[in-house]
Amino acid sequence: MNQLQLSEWERVRATFQRIWGYPDFRPPQGEIVHCLISGQDALIVMPTGGGKSICFQLPALMQTGLTLVVSPLVALMENQVAELREKKLPAASLHGELPPQQKRQTLWQLEHQRLRLLYLSPETLLSPAVWERLCQPTLKINALILDEAHCLVQWGDTFRPAYRRLGTVRPALLKAKGGGNMAIAAFTATADPDAQTTIRTVLQLQDPQPFLLNPYRPNLHLAVQTVYTRRGRRQQMLKFMRARSHQAGLVYVRTRRDSEELADWLSQQGFTTAAYHAGLGASERRRIEAAWLGGKILWVICTNAFGMGINHPHVRAVIHYHSPLILPEYVQEVGRGGRDGDPAEALTLISEPTGWLDPDDQQRQSFFLNKLRSQQQRALQLAKRLPNEGNVTDISRQMKDGAIALSLLHSMGRLRWTDPFHYRLESGAKASLLQHSDAAQQMVRYLRTKDCRWKFLLDAFGFSKDAAGMQCGHCDRCQANRSG
Repeated sequence: MNQLQLSEWERVRATFQRIWGYPDFRPPQGEIVHCLISGQDALIVMPTGGGKSICFQLPALMQTGLTLVVSPLVALMENQVAELREKKLPAASLHGELPPQQKRQTLWQLEHQRLRLLYLSPETLLSPAVWERLCQPTLKINALILDEAHCLVQWGDTFRPAYRRLGTVRPALLKAKGGGNMAIAAFTATADPDAQTTIRTVLQLQDPQPFLLNPYRPNLHLAVQTVYTRRGRRQQMLKFMRARSHQAGLVYVRTRRDSEELADWLSQQGFTTAAYHAGLGASERRRIEAAWLGGKILWVICTNAFGMGINHPHVRAVIHYHSPLILPEYVQEVGRGGRDGDPAEALTLISEPTGWLDPDDQQRQSFFLNKLRSQQQRALQLAKRLPNEGNVTDISRQMKDGAIALSLLHSMGRLRWTDPFHYRLESGAKASLLQHSDAAQQMVRYLRTKDCRWKFLLDAFGFSKDAAGMQCGHCDRCQANRSG
């Protein structure tokens, strides 16, 4: 790694103090900034609220050229761009919700090299209009940042297949520019060792410097409660919310219909709530976000479409009306609570193990795994009909869910992306369904554990040394063990 001269580093620190107003970096912010300014790849796992955005924004502002920030959600992009623009910094976003005039203005800024930071989704990055401009030989691109990198792992196979093509972005752009250097850094709050391997492999990271902080949050109190009927689930949630009726909170469900039905029912119980899911229009989602942040709505009943990039520091309660299927999703969602450092509670409601009286949890898990198995089987059938070499545009046009099938074949080792748009089939396959099944079972073990919940999480995320002998003292298991 190129070491920065002392005078250069002092200039970096002075810029940080001038723009953000903090006296100095919090560990390991300074080390990450140094790494990225030096042009080295990095994999960063930092807890929610750890100040990770500064780690890539500052290097981008210190260098001549452009830094691309790949981000999964519009709210996440808009939140960060608004904060940068308030500081009069050259940042912009590109996404489908922008008015045409604003989109044209941003593309003009991109062409004329007026930006230091450009936020965009994987799909927008790989759209023809944007890709063509990024490939201009005169446009210098310093870095590709993948924010919320766990989305590559959780969504890349099926929901957002463009994530699986990101590993070929760097070589394709450098080829278009006749060479050069471009760092790639992946940032997330939740990546267990398997997820870290997937991120490194898919992004083709080159000897990345790891910055791995454990997810423990001493102000976040975790609890799981067993319910025996669907009515009992609603009553337990209502009891928990009524005890905290004047505090801001989130209720996570797994389907759009659940969010709407539950929001309606809670309105009948006297709560001012809103249902939030990916099926809402952009203006309605922005309205709900603003109302919640402004205190007009205290509780949002939401799917996992809500949370990332919506920075409400004073969330005191997070309820999982339905538990997530995998631990990384759980840690992301409970991480919305207590970002101001004050105590916050996270309650998860689960069915009793047999599922006789309330089979919802078991049915959701079975549905998830059966859907994935079906998608993988369709992808393997498609592989028999695919040409050995082709491009994603043609396949998507010819076949329903063609892009998803290609991403699944990539995850199974049956396909290689030769650039962001063209593939080549490979021989051999590795089944990934087993990994998803194991991940779902790991979530079940967490929910049923008799040990400290934070100890379980630290072990699961690869921080066994930190977990050794740990008793957080404030989760439901620690409190039960102490009183027992």
